[in-house]
Amino acid sequence: MNIYIDFDDCLCETAKYFVNLVKNMYGKTVPYEDIRFFELQKSFDLTESQYEEMMIEAHKPEALLSFKETVGAVDTVNGWLDKGYNVSIITGRPSIAYEASREWLDVHGLNRVKLYCLNKYGRDSFIKGSEFNLELEDYYKMSFDYAIEDSPAAFKFFEHMKDIKVMVIDRPWNKGCELPNNNYKRCYDWNTIREIVKKPDSKPF
Repeated sequence: MNIYIDFDDCLCETAKYFVNLVKNMYGKTVPYEDIRFFELQKSFDLTESQYEEMMIEAHKPEALLSFKETVGAVDTVNGWLDKGYNVSIITGRPSIAYEASREWLDVHGLNRVKLYCLNKYGRDSFIKGSEFNLELEDYYKMSFDYAIEDSPAAFKFFEHMKDIKVMVIDRPWNKGCELPNNNYKRCYDWNTIREIVKKPDSKPF
């Protein structure tokens, strides 16, 4: 069994951190439930310079290490690893965030999972040829049985895998999106995700 998991807002509560960060940096109060766009600059109504400043602050190691675990994620993933499943964390974070991201996983008991930085969103701060940077051409050679994602912008990365089951963690910014097909299912918690993976022969959802 091969499983793909996105990092932010799947394993950890990244957007909730941003809510507090934007309030502290710019005095803007945007409730978590009102983050309607995956593009945070738009959701928080920031200028280009404010957005860049915010992202630099949010990718400092001390910030990344402070993100709270999404309830149930760690126990579920470790249960899969105990069964011998292959689990890959494939994040759109820039490569400069790798070490802190790896440390977060290790501190939270996920030292057995593989972590890759994939340039999902066209950012340019990726380190070519590193053992943790996943090039798009190499990613497209990979195959997964299940994926856990929150971003509609990342759905295109599953189009080459016709039988994959994509579990979309329900978040404010994806509530209005139409899921591409019957291989996608909205999930409200990790308990639901765990139960789905227990039934590998039930395709589609």
